[in-house]
Amino acid sequence: MEINEEEAVQDIKNQLKGFNVKLLVFFASSCFNQARMSHLMQAAFKDSIVFGCSTAGEIANGAFLKNAIVATAFHSNIIADAKVEVIEQMQKGLRVEAAFSSFETYFRESCYTMDVTRYLGIVLIDGISMKEERLMDRIGNRSNVYFVGGSAGDDGKYDRTFVYANGRAYADSAVLVLIKMNDEASFDILKTQSYKALNDKLIATKVNEETREVMEFNNKPAILAYAEAVGASSIEEATKYFTTHPVGLIIGGNDIFVRSPRERNGTNIKFYCNLLQGMEVTLLEATDIVQDTKDALEKKMHAPEKIEGLLHFQCVQRTQALEKNNLVKEYGEIFKGIPNSGFSTYGEEYIGHMNQTSTMLIFKTNAIRSTSSSCNLEELADGILSHHERWHGNRYPMGSKGEAIPRIARILAIADSYAAMTSDRVYQSTLSKEEAMGEE
Repeated sequence: MEINEEEAVQDIKNQLKGFNVKLLVFFASSCFNQARMSHLMQAAFKDSIVFGCSTAGEIANGAFLKNAIVATAFHSNIIADAKVEVIEQMQKGLRVEAAFSSFETYFRESCYTMDVTRYLGIVLIDGISMKEERLMDRIGNRSNVYFVGGSAGDDGKYDRTFVYANGRAYADSAVLVLIKMNDEASFDILKTQSYKALNDKLIATKVNEETREVMEFNNKPAILAYAEAVGASSIEEATKYFTTHPVGLIIGGNDIFVRSPRERNGTNIKFYCNLLQGMEVTLLEATDIVQDTKDALEKKMHAPEKIEGLLHFQCVQRTQALEKNNLVKEYGEIFKGIPNSGFSTYGEEYIGHMNQTSTMLIFKTNAIRSTSSSCNLEELADGILSHHERWHGNRYPMGSKGEAIPRIARILAIADSYAAMTSDRVYQSTLSKEEAMGEE
C-alpha cells in the first residue's frame, strides 16, 4: 500500500510529538511530490529549521528502505543555532559569496575564524548537476569549517534530483547549513570506504573536466591503460571491474578518496567524480564493507562520549554492493542501538567529492531523537520502524508478516490507527471513540 505526502508528514509529526525540535533534516524518495513534501514538512514544523533532499534509497536505524521518508530531529541541547542558505541555478554560475556573507552576518563572526570544534556545515547538492567538486572547492576557499553531506538522488533514474529548504524543493541547487553546536554537545566526522590500494598507478594525461571524462591514462587510451592495470583480456571485460576496482586519490599515505568509473565511452572512461589533468590515482581493490565500517565506527565509540545519533550519507554503489551480496542485515547490525537516518547518495561530500564511500556525522549527547527511534531504546526503534507492517505481509518497509512483526510494532500500529481515526485529518473525517473501537 502506498503512502501519500500528507500521511508521511503526519506520521513523522506524531512520532516527534512533545519533542522540542530545533532542527529537522529529512530524506525522501523521488516517488513523492517533491514540492508538496517540502512544503508540508516545513508547515508541520513551522518553528523549526527544516531541510533535506531526495534520495536513491533511505536509511533508518541501519535498515535500507525504498519509497520512504526518514528524518532526524535535533533538540536545542545539541544545536544552539543554525542558518540555511540555498545556492540556486548552479548551471548559470556557482556563487557562494552571498551565502557565506549571510552566515557571517548571522553569527557575527568570520567563517575563517570560527571554532571548527563548535561549528559544523552540512551540504546537500543536486546529484546530477556535476557541480560537486567546484562547490566544495569554493566552500573550502571561503571557510575553515568542515562541510559534510551528499549528492541528492532520484532512485537510480538520474533524471532530476532535489534539495529542500524554506518549504520548497529546488533543482540545480545546493543547500548549505551552518550549525553552531551547543556547549554541552559535540560532533565527530567519519569517512569510510572499503578498498585497499594496489601498486598500479594511473596518471590522467588527457581529461575533460566538464564531463568527468578521461581520454588518456599514462598517455594511452584510458580504457586500454585501465584494462592493463586490472589484467583484463579486452576492453569489454575491463568494464566488469569498474565497481570492484575503481581508482583512488591517496592523501597522506593511506587516506583514500575514491573515484569510480561510470561507463566506457569508446576508449574514454567517464567517472562519477572528476579527475584533474595530471592527477595520479592508484588502482584499488574491494575489501569487506561490513568489517571495514564496523572497525571505523568502533574507533569513534571508544571516545569518552557516548554516540547518541548519526546522519549517514552512503554511496548508492555501496548500498547496491551490500544488497547484491546479501549483507544488508549484517551491515545494519553495526548501527544497532544508535539512532540514525540517512540516504543512499549519488556522491559524498567531505573535503571534496568522492564515490563508494560513507560519510557520517556523529552527534554525542542525550538530547537527540531519530524519528525511527525514541529515548534511545532499541526495542522502541524497531517498533517505530515496523509499525506500518500488517499481519498478512502486504505493507512496508520490509513486508514482514505474522509473528515476524515485532510485538511492540503491532501495539504501536493499533495506537496509531486509533489516533488517526479520532483526530482531524485533511484526508478523512473524524470518527467518535465508539466508532473507532468498532473498526476492523
